[in-house]
Amino acid sequence: MAILEKLEKREQQTLAPYAMMSVDSRGRRYKEPKHSYRTEFQRDRERIIHASSFRRLEYKTQVFVNYEGDHYRTRLTHTIEVAQIARGIARALMLNEDLAEGIALAHDLGHTPFGHSGEAALNKLMKNNGGFEHNRQSLRVVEQLESRYPDFPGLNLTYELREGVLKHETIYDNPAYPADLFPADRGTLECQVVNIADEVAYTCHDVDDGLSSGLIEYKALQEIKLWRDLDEKLMQSHPYIANTPMYRHQMVKMLINEMITDCVDASSKALDDLKPKTVDDIRRHTVNLVCRTREVLARESRLKQLLLENMYRHFRLLRMAEKAERIITSLFESYSGNPDQLPPGFKLRLKQEDVQTVVADYIAGMTDRFAAQEYKKLIDPFELI
Repeated sequence: MAILEKLEKREQQTLAPYAMMSVDSRGRRYKEPKHSYRTEFQRDRERIIHASSFRRLEYKTQVFVNYEGDHYRTRLTHTIEVAQIARGIARALMLNEDLAEGIALAHDLGHTPFGHSGEAALNKLMKNNGGFEHNRQSLRVVEQLESRYPDFPGLNLTYELREGVLKHETIYDNPAYPADLFPADRGTLECQVVNIADEVAYTCHDVDDGLSSGLIEYKALQEIKLWRDLDEKLMQSHPYIANTPMYRHQMVKMLINEMITDCVDASSKALDDLKPKTVDDIRRHTVNLVCRTREVLARESRLKQLLLENMYRHFRLLRMAEKAERIITSLFESYSGNPDQLPPGFKLRLKQEDVQTVVADYIAGMTDRFAAQEYKKLIDPFELI
């Protein structure tokens, strides 16, 4: 165990005292021997990357459906961007990068096909069974639905990583969770880092994809002071890239840097003011300490409003939302009405679980492409079964 002990000792020597040390983890639900040269949070991260649900994110919608174009973000590329941003913030704040990255990589494993439109449709269909929320489903995926190990269901991740998935909070994520399993105190700072990283990633890459798709115009962005300020700075240093594809890439990069820098500065100040000594000090605090400043958030609000008005409510995306609801509703009703249509592994679960829960698990795990194919098989009499 010499290598593992060195790694754990290095964490204690280099990370802040209020960072989540892997040696202090509350452990896994099912006991396992420690690895000889990987910390507990490293093992979590690598189990997630090798999971089937992680690979399927490649063909799940972020904003644009996968077949709309090869260069738009998918749920997988969004997840990778969140993980990269989370690592950067965690390192700057002297937190546990492995835990932050692991939470980021797992935070959308339970997402439905067709993005938030698909989630809204499934939530409506599951209203009599407690609804559907993708954070809760992500936890369900890693605790039960992944089947890769002979000694336990799921991935048997650490308490801290599972807690981070369930306590992930953004405008789109605010799940209820069982207080007996995850008490209603603050998540670790690494969990809080992923909250910010997710928001930074989707705001900035939605601007990028919006410009690329033509749903957002540069003229509209120039009316926003935050964009104008960054544009002025870029033109002072690199005026020759105006009106080139590189301009968009550089502006999005500067936008990301603006948000991350604000987070690191604001969080550092909050931590310096509170002077927490342990992770428990973080958990007991009344608000998240990984945070942003009101000033910069106010500067970003107009940008988010532009995304809402010009992109998320664009007729192309609204059409896709209608299509997503139709596909998922048809699949749900068809499988629920005749469960014999389910694959053998899911049919077997019907002996112990209610049909709607099993059907919801099956649909939530689908990619956009597979859900569309299944829909065609159900309604098109000339489609091969």
